[in-house]
Amino acid sequence: MKPETATIVDRTAPAHLNDHDLVPHQIVPGVLYEKKPAKRPDGSVAEGLFNVWITLDNQKQYNSYTTEMVKGVIMGFREASNARDVVSVVFTGAGDKAFCTGGNTKEYAEYYAGNPQEYRAYMRLFNDMVSSILGCDKPVICRVNGMRIGGGQEIGMAADFSIAQDLAKFGQAGPKHGSAPIGGATDFLPVMIGCEQAMVSGSLCEPWSAHKAARVGIIMDVVPALKVDGKFVANPLVVTDRYLDEYGRIIHGESKTGDELMKGKDLLKQGTIDLSLLDAKVEEVCAKILMTFPDCFTKTIQELRKPKLNAWNANKENSRDWLGLNMMTEARTGFRAFNEGPKDEREIDFVALRQALAKGAPWTPELIESLIPKAKG
Repeated sequence: MKPETATIVDRTAPAHLNDHDLVPHQIVPGVLYEKKPAKRPDGSVAEGLFNVWITLDNQKQYNSYTTEMVKGVIMGFREASNARDVVSVVFTGAGDKAFCTGGNTKEYAEYYAGNPQEYRAYMRLFNDMVSSILGCDKPVICRVNGMRIGGGQEIGMAADFSIAQDLAKFGQAGPKHGSAPIGGATDFLPVMIGCEQAMVSGSLCEPWSAHKAARVGIIMDVVPALKVDGKFVANPLVVTDRYLDEYGRIIHGESKTGDELMKGKDLLKQGTIDLSLLDAKVEEVCAKILMTFPDCFTKTIQELRKPKLNAWNANKENSRDWLGLNMMTEARTGFRAFNEGPKDEREIDFVALRQALAKGAPWTPELIESLIPKAKG
């Protein structure tokens, strides 16, 4: 008998591969698109394979997205989805203050306020941005490097996994600033954390710590980012030990009070922010994804996305219409107040508004002007 010979596997690519992108790669100010080498769990580089990092880069405005940035995110996710050599997508923000705080309130206040037809067109782009995340053929990891608020929370929840540094805050802001969190939050929150906690987060606009976000199930993991005297310490402003109070309530992740809060603030001032543990945890998850069958993994996440995707598709169009019309009334008022008001007073007089509406007052320019806070001279 002849000795067995090893089977030679031909891994060469075909001579021609079709390009499935709508447009060639484009550089969009405010959105960074970077391919980083994929690594195995042992840290070695998997030659020819990459993870794409899509980074919101508008740090002066806490990585809020402008109209052009929304376009850049859509194109970035489409390109990463089509790329044959890409394993995962990491969606993050520049710096250590914010992942994203939502739409750019300056642009909202100065261009879209009072222009419902324009904002409705903008919301088509926003909807496409959320859908591009939910429909990406590659798993999406939200690297939460700082605040994830408002629309930033919504696009973050569209991702498949979220990992946060523990100084980050999470939450919605719509009812405080003239909008409703119907760009994804009202669709995703009930699915992810249940109706009651979704109601709390969506309507009351009270931010949650990263530890609480992990506890209720909005994110998969949380890591320290504060370094004091060369050592990582947990967020000193919140209770990070898991225990119950005298009433049997879980207080893990809740804000400290009194002297403990003051001590935490002092400790925070002494430290520096280091996101190396966040990056290591993101790389760890990317490596775990690398070590799976790609099509089986994609099919799995597509099925697991369905509760979010079904809710999103059922509501996104009528939400877009309502948000457009709202730019004539409460959004017109709230976004202008945030943009024009003093730094420490960017919310309107809610009681005065409710009193006026109770008397049947129409939404006139005079009413809006009377509600916007003015600098004290």
